[in-house]
Amino acid sequence: MQLPVFTTAEFKARLDDFRRPWHENYLSMYATPWGGIVTDPVLMTVPVDDHLVHRGDGVFDVFLCLNGKAYSLEAHLARLERSAARIGLWLPEDYAEARSIFRAVARAGGERDVCIRTMVSRGPGGFSADPYECAASQLYVIVFRYVPRPAERYEEGVVLSSVTVPVKPSYFAQVKSCDYLLNALVKKEAADAGADFGVTWDEQGFLAEGATENILLVSPEGELLIPTFDRTLRGTTLMRLMVLAEDLVREGVLIGIRQTQIDRSWAESCVEVMLCGTTLHVMPVREWDGRKVGEGKPGPVARRLRQALLEDMRSNDAVLTPLF
Repeated sequence: MQLPVFTTAEFKARLDDFRRPWHENYLSMYATPWGGIVTDPVLMTVPVDDHLVHRGDGVFDVFLCLNGKAYSLEAHLARLERSAARIGLWLPEDYAEARSIFRAVARAGGERDVCIRTMVSRGPGGFSADPYECAASQLYVIVFRYVPRPAERYEEGVVLSSVTVPVKPSYFAQVKSCDYLLNALVKKEAADAGADFGVTWDEQGFLAEGATENILLVSPEGELLIPTFDRTLRGTTLMRLMVLAEDLVREGVLIGIRQTQIDRSWAESCVEVMLCGTTLHVMPVREWDGRKVGEGKPGPVARRLRQALLEDMRSNDAVLTPLF
């Protein structure tokens, strides 16, 4: 097989050949190696010898910016910092200016409804597993267009499937690592089964989480049930929902909110099931493993929680950070 060997000039001349349809949603990127911003998607790269690439050695977080305001930014950054600390990853020097960088990269992207992905890597410097070969940790910030889920998904509900992918060990459950192989396999197995989302169970048969989603259930008695964080990620959207749900308790829509271990029989008895996440918001489940959930359509708690979350995202200045 005869393969061409490109010179730098020849490679640059071919950049337009690398453009792909999905690039249209990529708006801007900052990276420590450049110390600046690019807006051309074909230039949004990470060094191949960065441990982020060949070892998944890094952490990340994603937050939503609506109408120019970042939602729960401080909660996302606090989780990113906890994740980095747990794996002994030093934050790069430019991370001290992270908020200013977010503003600059968002503005360079030119749109006000976006997702901002922040990654901190161990850095480049070699291809072994040794983290000490890396010269310095790196910060990558990518802004991409926010594309809401179709309205009919919230009106009709989605299909959920239990998968066989194992859950993460407790130590890593609270690390939002760039190594998301297990998460990707959850999504793959669910898709292969014809479901919209997948959900995992631990070795003792207790409910855990989805590929990138937390799960909430409503018992027949009207209690909001949430799996414990022993083997699941402490989702920022979930944490906000637990606060917002207190209003439903005060109104008598719910009798209480509880984190607990949930087995299959208990889960199957619940009258409402919903998923939540940064871009998912609150998504009702109509069918789970071929069984109808409740009446097979979104229930009142899912609707109320989604309304409360959307209102919180639009107008609660306590959790909104202007970027424009």
